[in-house]
Amino acid sequence: MNSQSLRKQTWLILLCALFMGMSRGLPSALPKEVGLSSSRLAQIDQVINEALQGKTIPGAVVCVGRQGKIVFFRSYGWSQLIPVKQEMQKDMLFDLASLTKPVATATAVMILVERGKISLRDRVKKFIPWFRPYSSEKEAGEKEAQIWHLLTHTSGLPAYAEEEQIAKQFGRPCSLEQMEGYIGRRPKLSPPGREFRYSCLGFISLAYIVEQVSGQKFEVFVQENIFQPLGMRDTMFNPPPELKVKCVPTEKVGNRILQGVVHDPLARLLGGVSGNAGLFSSALDLATFAQMLLNGGQAAGVRILSPLSVRRLTEVFPLALEAGRGLGWDLNSPYNSPRGDLFGWQSFGHTGYTGTSLWIDPATKCFVILLTNRVHPEDEGSVTGLRTKVANIVASAIWE
Repeated sequence: MNSQSLRKQTWLILLCALFMGMSRGLPSALPKEVGLSSSRLAQIDQVINEALQGKTIPGAVVCVGRQGKIVFFRSYGWSQLIPVKQEMQKDMLFDLASLTKPVATATAVMILVERGKISLRDRVKKFIPWFRPYSSEKEAGEKEAQIWHLLTHTSGLPAYAEEEQIAKQFGRPCSLEQMEGYIGRRPKLSPPGREFRYSCLGFISLAYIVEQVSGQKFEVFVQENIFQPLGMRDTMFNPPPELKVKCVPTEKVGNRILQGVVHDPLARLLGGVSGNAGLFSSALDLATFAQMLLNGGQAAGVRILSPLSVRRLTEVFPLALEAGRGLGWDLNSPYNSPRGDLFGWQSFGHTGYTGTSLWIDPATKCFVILLTNRVHPEDEGSVTGLRTKVANIVASAIWE
């Protein structure tokens, strides 16, 4: 090899190393450098270990960041208990479950709003012609849901649907259009805007709308417009075979343990891609996403959303005050245990059924990521109280 070729190869290696270093996510810092107490944060170890000993979770990864830097990042316990025990690693991928709703679906919808493709006040029927309006013998006229009703869980849709019933009608897997054909024709349980009813069906409908408006598959749209620009390499639907070993197993279903396969039955029926669940990610990738929101819509040198879009997503939507929800994000609903008792009422976040949660506080420029595998192996674990304890420890550690 001549000297010119050697120099070229050396530069390529250096550039690759530089690229990999830049794309690894947020920088780290000592807690005291960003006004946090190390001794307080260390108390997270105690509450996590108590949960492990109480067998409410097999394992966990905790990531805390402030002012754009990660100050606490640890793994605990086991990623799996059967058929053999394996230790949890910090870089493992978790089935995010309902964290898919705000991270992928709501963000995608707001990107389309910014581009002038849809409006939050558009009727759902504009994109799903068969979407059945609410009607009742006791109330005159039909009442039609708008996009914001789906995002705030106030559309009147039921919370969920029987996966077996849909499978009998359409087979396994079924297409998103087939699923939406079933969902859209379901009777609505209340007029749009009147009641908060947490609904996975509404976010499946939103994924269908994203596909119809963008002309792309849902998973392609979110990869190209959210995750790839942010360098979130561990965030995806349907992890490929070579990454399944890094995926934290969830529940035993039949005679197999789900690993790298979505836990949510409806998302699984859809082949792993859905607007309500199905996204896999790591703590570091979620940290990048959280920081993007704290930065007003930009991170890793790219802008995903405008500051006004971030504000609209993460504040209680004015027309859904009683629901206590933003657009995809939770603020003041009964599901806000990751807020704890100390973070302010303008903080926001979301949980996932599998034991995941993300909470973000713009006032303190802080985020808390708690990823557990509480459903492994028999869906008997619980993290509601643990989420509150971890949040309180982090909040109490903010001294400056």
